[in-house]
Amino acid sequence: KKDSFAIDYQATLNCLDAARAAGARHFVMLSAFCVKSAERRDPYALQFQYAKKDMEEKLREQDDLTYTIVRPTAFFKSVSGQLEVVNGGAPFVYFDLGSGKSATCNPISEPDLAAALIDTIADESRKNALWNLGGPDEGLSMLQQGELVASVLGKEPKTLGVPIGIFDVIINLLQGAADLFKSEKLEDAAEFGRIGRYYAIEDMLTTDPADRYGKITLREHYERIAIDGQEYDPYTSVFGSKDATADFKATQTK
Repeated sequence: KKDSFAIDYQATLNCLDAARAAGARHFVMLSAFCVKSAERRDPYALQFQYAKKDMEEKLREQDDLTYTIVRPTAFFKSVSGQLEVVNGGAPFVYFDLGSGKSATCNPISEPDLAAALIDTIADESRKNALWNLGGPDEGLSMLQQGELVASVLGKEPKTLGVPIGIFDVIINLLQGAADLFKSEKLEDAAEFGRIGRYYAIEDMLTTDPADRYGKITLREHYERIAIDGQEYDPYTSVFGSKDATADFKATQTK
């Protein structure tokens, strides 16, 4: 939890101060689409969302430079962790919100995101503004992502729906143990559980055409990593390969 404010608030503020000292006239902040939950003070809002919200507010207070706040929906690597296990014959696991429904998103590739960040510098309409940013795809549910992975791999789609309530059981157990033993490590584990639950239930989806950007589709990304391999998002690759699991475990030893 404390890392959220150390990185998403204080480290970003340090960057802002350094940019100002170097003579920068415009500052681009990479925030997150999900900060809207902290703005609404949703009961399930996460610590890093509050940290980013506080930094956004701090940035808006500046009067000696202009700014752009960019809130991407999700990165491709956040929805790619199961490709290898599906290729090995395992089912694609998704979180069932009821009646087969699952969270929907239109993620953006890292090259397209980088191009968008550069565009904000030259585009006058982006100055002193917030930009919700998704990729070029229509929204894809977790179930549709699983079907897309199978299609790219040339396999029959096999999916396994996990009831979303399993998160509540895990989070409550971890939080209870953290409170009982006053354990910061267990507290962090409970927060990781909340992060997983959040992205399992919340749509990360831009609906305004002006908020869809780029050319690289999720299918094209899956086709590339099926050949070249990939980096893993350790916080969203819960059901991924051994490499994805190892990346997550590495975050727990820091």
